[in-house]
Amino acid sequence: MIQLAKENTAYIDGAPHLIKENESLLNFIDRHKGRGHVPTLCDAPQLEPYGACRVCSVEVALDAGGPRRTVASCHTPLTPGLHIFTESQKVQKLRRNIIELVLTDHPLDCLTCEVNGNCELQDVAAKVGVRDVRYPKGKNHLDREKDLSHAYMTSDLSKCINCSRCVRACDEIQGQLVLSMHGRGFDARIIKGLDTSFEDSDCVSCGACAQACPTSAISDIFQSKSIEATAHTRTICTYCGVGCNLEVATAGGRVLSIQAPWDAETNGAHTCLKGRYAFRFYNHPDRLRTPLIRKNGELEEVTWDEAYDHIAENLKRIVKDHGADAVAGISSARCTNEENYLMQKFIRAVIGTNNIDCCARVCHSPTAWGMQKSFGTGAATNSIDDINVTECMLVVGANPTQGHPVTGAKIKQRAMKGIPLIIIDPREIEITPYAKHHLQLRPGTNVALLNMFSYYISEAGLVDQDFIDQRCENWNELKNGLNSLDLDAIEKLTGVPREQVKAAAIEYASAPSAMSFHGLGVTEHSQGAKTVMLIANLAMMTGNIGRRGVGVNPLRGQNNVQGAADMGAQPHQGAGYLDVTDPEMQARYEDYYGAKVSSEIGYKIPEMFEAARSGELKSLWLMGEDVVQTDPNSEAVRAAMANLDFLVVQEIFMTETAAYADVILPAASFLEKSGTFTNGERRIQRVNAAVPPLEGTKPDGQILVEIMNRMGYPQADYSAEGTLAEVAGIVPFFKGATWEGLGDNGKQWPIQEGCESTTILHTESFTRGLGKFHFIEFQESKEIEEHGKDYPFILTTGRLLEHYNCGTMTRRTNNNLIVTKDILVIHPADAKAKNIRTGDLVCITSSRGEVTLEAEVSEEVKAGILYTTFHFPEHMVNNVTSDVHDGDTMCPEYKVTSVDIVKVKPAELTAK
Repeated sequence: MIQLAKENTAYIDGAPHLIKENESLLNFIDRHKGRGHVPTLCDAPQLEPYGACRVCSVEVALDAGGPRRTVASCHTPLTPGLHIFTESQKVQKLRRNIIELVLTDHPLDCLTCEVNGNCELQDVAAKVGVRDVRYPKGKNHLDREKDLSHAYMTSDLSKCINCSRCVRACDEIQGQLVLSMHGRGFDARIIKGLDTSFEDSDCVSCGACAQACPTSAISDIFQSKSIEATAHTRTICTYCGVGCNLEVATAGGRVLSIQAPWDAETNGAHTCLKGRYAFRFYNHPDRLRTPLIRKNGELEEVTWDEAYDHIAENLKRIVKDHGADAVAGISSARCTNEENYLMQKFIRAVIGTNNIDCCARVCHSPTAWGMQKSFGTGAATNSIDDINVTECMLVVGANPTQGHPVTGAKIKQRAMKGIPLIIIDPREIEITPYAKHHLQLRPGTNVALLNMFSYYISEAGLVDQDFIDQRCENWNELKNGLNSLDLDAIEKLTGVPREQVKAAAIEYASAPSAMSFHGLGVTEHSQGAKTVMLIANLAMMTGNIGRRGVGVNPLRGQNNVQGAADMGAQPHQGAGYLDVTDPEMQARYEDYYGAKVSSEIGYKIPEMFEAARSGELKSLWLMGEDVVQTDPNSEAVRAAMANLDFLVVQEIFMTETAAYADVILPAASFLEKSGTFTNGERRIQRVNAAVPPLEGTKPDGQILVEIMNRMGYPQADYSAEGTLAEVAGIVPFFKGATWEGLGDNGKQWPIQEGCESTTILHTESFTRGLGKFHFIEFQESKEIEEHGKDYPFILTTGRLLEHYNCGTMTRRTNNNLIVTKDILVIHPADAKAKNIRTGDLVCITSSRGEVTLEAEVSEEVKAGILYTTFHFPEHMVNNVTSDVHDGDTMCPEYKVTSVDIVKVKPAELTAK
């Protein structure tokens, strides 16, 4: 028998077990005996210990025969040598008594309750041996009315047991503080907001409370804890770049509900309303269910074979008559890594051109470019989990609680606990009240402000000179450039007082560890890539690289925008970011693909549109992208689509872009396919099909394989595991990746042999060798220079929590009951000058077009600045945005549009 050292041992019912540091009694018991050995009601793995119910009580003693005392195991710390008694007569009697008291105030309608068979109270009552209730029936909760007011959330507080798990979930996980316990003693009850309904409260529908509730007191319209499901499938969310794990409950080929696994490393029992509830689009009546070919100007239903033959015939004709470069493809961040890999392989190895791009072009291409120039790798340096240890957070041009809600909630929680938060953004965003510093600059002046920020770090002597000397280059050029700055001019230009910038800069540089996050408010500018380089400068000059709690961490917009770029869906780099113009890399691709590939850099998306309008580009294949709605200067995009000879669109719905197609191929949604997504922290995670594809549809990967074979290229039939293995053979940082090895929580690339994860980049050296500093001079946007005089307001755009980009999916769910339209936010001074009030219709005009939106007067923007979203095609906000692009990557400048506004009179609206 193995002897255990007493200092490392504690005893459960007489048996010795090894302890871990900082364990509670309950953690220790669960680890050795399994969760549920000691019953609980107020405890949940995603929540902090609370000790309200006392059902988890155990007896403890310093030695086996010594005096015992009763404690709540959930929050009592474990000490070496402690003896724990989990099933003594005393604790069994105590637990039964507690549950009897709970049941006096609980309806005994288990057989008709939605959580029958999956109710923790029911399970605990059975475990502790309650057969009847000796106490008189209570009346405090039994008369509560159900709340069915909300699009998703429901409550029946007659079922409430006052465990406070819902309150704590709202506080500890989401940080929304909507739920609270009101009253004392027998009168204690859960309230929403100021004792209102879910609908009228500030609830953001994350569902954390419903998942935490041990009964059905708080639930949702899908009855997510019901046992009706016959299968549960773990997969990855299709919305933002957080990459939340989902557990999809299904029965009879239908999705019933979605929960968040509590052991998920990315999101631990947390999602936003999109991930948890906005899934009903997958079988919506609007789904495309058969291939369509345009005949005599009309789209007609055809078979898959007819569609493939028609496509192959036309693509071969165009390549023969005009060359391979007359064809282009746009891939999709909504598709898996494997599908993006196949798409770029199809364009390169089958068609023979590098005219391949993806939606990273219009969001985070400047991130990849800028970080590659500074570090050598264009991806997040750290893991999101590092938020838990960082000592300062810098958020630049991002609204994380809206765009990346789970990560945003983590940032918010950390700020609520006193960790300094610095926000650089033209708007007062949701987390601004929790920020220590908010630098509310004019849109388009990021470079100017970050130069001043860097200057004050250098001036204060807060640079990490050892890190700079040992690991970086070009420091003197940056330092000399900073010393040449005209601070008076920058202060006037940005609209931010220099003392505010100085205080924030010193805060960042003084922290032992500081972590930066940036979003589209950085990248979607004419100097987007250069702004990323300046953020990289901040990290390098302060030594905030290569360890926990630091780094440069882009908040990737779409679910697989990182993966789409990794797979080579870009015109200058193939799979794995290998240079297509390098003869050695070209030979490597040709050998691996068994086909000739081009050495010429292909078209970026804006260049595709320009070439289509000029007639040089004859054919375009779009996979899951609605460029007519999402790309800027919509009229110019429509002209490009209309001028193509042959347009193929793979989609799940009829979109603004699909309306121009010559062939439409009905694809499968994320719930109907398997593969991998790569989230914003480089985590490659398995996507598993929860239901079969709708009849008539096919996964995008299968479509691509079939057209490749139809055109004469021998591509193996699509499987997630097989295609991932092919990817691992050509993409260096996927080398160790295997389907089985990824496991439930995925791995962060570069993946080493044995499928080992890399959580932090640049720990010893940068990918490019030495990190490179860049001094960048501010340049005013051409949009302002050319149109600012005639159009004096600056319009900037963003996204809402409830919707996803063009809203193709979310508008076909109950999210559309929560937010129904795009709104124009106007500062009170501008509204007064233009005689505009909240609710008025406002016509926004630019040099390219106009759009009419409803006004909301708010101080979240400064005077002269307007803000709106772009989720609704009936508004077509991109009719007014410009086609000015980032100078390095051609990412559109969505964040700076010169416009004017005028109140729309009813008669004018009728005329329109």
